[in-house]
Amino acid sequence: MEKEILACIEDENIKFLQSGQISKHVFPMERKRAHSNKISHLIVRVFIVAIKPGNQMIYLVQKRAKEKESFPNYFTDSASGHVLYDKNLNLNIIKENAIRELNEEFGIESSAVKNLTFYDLDVEQNNLTTEVAFIFFGLIDYDVSLNPDPKEVVVEESKFYTRKELENILDNEKSVDYSKKIWKNILETDMKAYFDKKKDLSKKETNGIALYIGRFQPLHHGHIYVIYRIMERHEMIKIGIGSSQFSHTVNDPFSAEERRQFIIAALKKRNITNYEIYDIPDIFNAKKWVDHVKSIVGDFDIVYSNSEWVRELFQNKGYSLGKKMTIFKKKYNASNIRESINENKESWRNLMPNEVISTIKDFNGIERIQSLYEKK
Repeated sequence: MEKEILACIEDENIKFLQSGQISKHVFPMERKRAHSNKISHLIVRVFIVAIKPGNQMIYLVQKRAKEKESFPNYFTDSASGHVLYDKNLNLNIIKENAIRELNEEFGIESSAVKNLTFYDLDVEQNNLTTEVAFIFFGLIDYDVSLNPDPKEVVVEESKFYTRKELENILDNEKSVDYSKKIWKNILETDMKAYFDKKKDLSKKETNGIALYIGRFQPLHHGHIYVIYRIMERHEMIKIGIGSSQFSHTVNDPFSAEERRQFIIAALKKRNITNYEIYDIPDIFNAKKWVDHVKSIVGDFDIVYSNSEWVRELFQNKGYSLGKKMTIFKKKYNASNIRESINENKESWRNLMPNEVISTIKDFNGIERIQSLYEKK
């Protein structure tokens, strides 16, 4: 059997997951070693509903097998399990882990999953080990064929339940506390409306105010390409400098003010004037982040981002999303540029506007990046 390699994380870096910064902070470790050394790691929890004819909501609940080491014979979520390590780990890949668990525990094929949405992050304790749970809500076909795995669940009691039956389980049966809390939230939510509002938020809207958030560490031609495309569609762009409180680190070498100067120099060169720039500090709270952004930038009509994390959080709040716009993503990538600067590769100079390169030199940014890598 192939060893399971988990996505692990240092406790002091867990907060960065709340900002969607995942791949930068996780590292691989074999499952047995991670558990024996009580190394914090990522898991998924999935809560599935389905809608029967007549708009009757039903809820897919599993009862953990009696052989399970933790919470045997307890009712819990629909499916859960470890997030496997990937060097490019992001929200989409974590979703794939969630769908894998649904398949392994209930035999549900991905084609039956009509919607799977990130809901929240929760830090849990399991046998004195920290598990960071990415929680997803999912909608599947009501008539899907279930094939529960007897090694994972109590087959006869792992199935769809009506609202009244689920309420009875939560009130009278042994249930995992983390899952019990989420199921109660689901019962208090109009889940049909919850999924309906996510069906068509991607718009081809023109005019109005567009919001575009990036870290710009540093600004490169990929950013310029996106800004050009946005300005073709909209009257004004609000540019948010994300993680604005961080500077002088390997991942965030430049301050918010320095990044602001990159943007100003590049847009001045291109005669783009109808913009505003805002500093958006991280607050390490995914549930509150969109409201935090809104409190800083004010009104806007549509959000542009290539980050699945940013798109999902704004979508969850009902905001319209512009289509993704990328240009040679692996090439025009700030991490790639910083690494190239550190390695003294001249290729990075072709990836950025000349006026931004000049501004970086004014800040001694090249020497700063190389120094930060040396201290890494």
